Amino acid sequence: MNKHMPRTASAVLTLCAAVAIIACRAGSPSSASNATAIPTAKVIAAQRGNISEVLTLAGQFQPFQVVDVHPKVSGYMSHINVDIGDMVRQGQTLAVLEVPELTAQLQGSAYDVEQSREETARAQHEIDRTEALYMALHAASERLKQADVAHPGLIAQQELDDAQAKDLAAQAQVESARAALAAAQQHGNVARSNNQGVQAMEDYTHVTAPLSGVVVWRYADTGALIQGGTSSNSQTLPIVRLAQIDILRFRIAVSEDDVR
Repeated sequence: MNKHMPRTASAVLTLCAAVAIIACRAGSPSSASNATAIPTAKVIAAQRGNISEVLTLAGQFQPFQVVDVHPKVSGYMSHINVDIGDMVRQGQTLAVLEVPELTAQLQGSAYDVEQSREETARAQHEIDRTEALYMALHAASERLKQADVAHPGLIAQQELDDAQAKDLAAQAQVESARAALAAAQQHGNVARSNNQGVQAMEDYTHVTAPLSGVVVWRYADTGALIQGGTSSNSQTLPIVRLAQIDILRFRIAVSEDDVR
């Protein structure tokens, strides 16, 4: 029995050593790190879009245009056709002024135009008369010259000279009549130009709307003396104020930090 004891003890020692080695390997840190070395993460699909930044500001809608309507000429308000709040269209007559001086000038310029037409007609008739006289005298002078050439000494030299002088005088009258016609035509052009200028000023007595919109204020009433908009007086008031509201203008104040 003593012979088997050493072998049994040796086997027990070998088994304990093997268990210890396995336990050491299983509990080492390298084994735990290998188990957690693979990382994990959540993923989503990328999408295209706009990066926006919201900025809240206060603004104000205003008429696209605001116009003070002045007359170009000074005069008394004959009648005004609109009032505050009325809608008007472009070219509509807003008011009519009474300017007696312009009426007198227009009548005078119309008389000058008519007079220049009569002068032109008279000058044209004078040209016709002098040309006919010149043709007759020139033909008579030429016949006398031809007769003198055919029969020398048959016609007195005084008679030849008188015929030639009358021919030259008639020619001069034709040139003078043509110059008178040109002067009459020039005077007619000046008269018509003056008439058109006065007529244009008289047309300004009808004050029309420069744009379509609404009357936001009225400054004048019937019978008031209205000063022309070309006056140097800075205190001249308009007739009405118009605002174009079919198109609006949006105004908003933005700080310098938010301009970008």
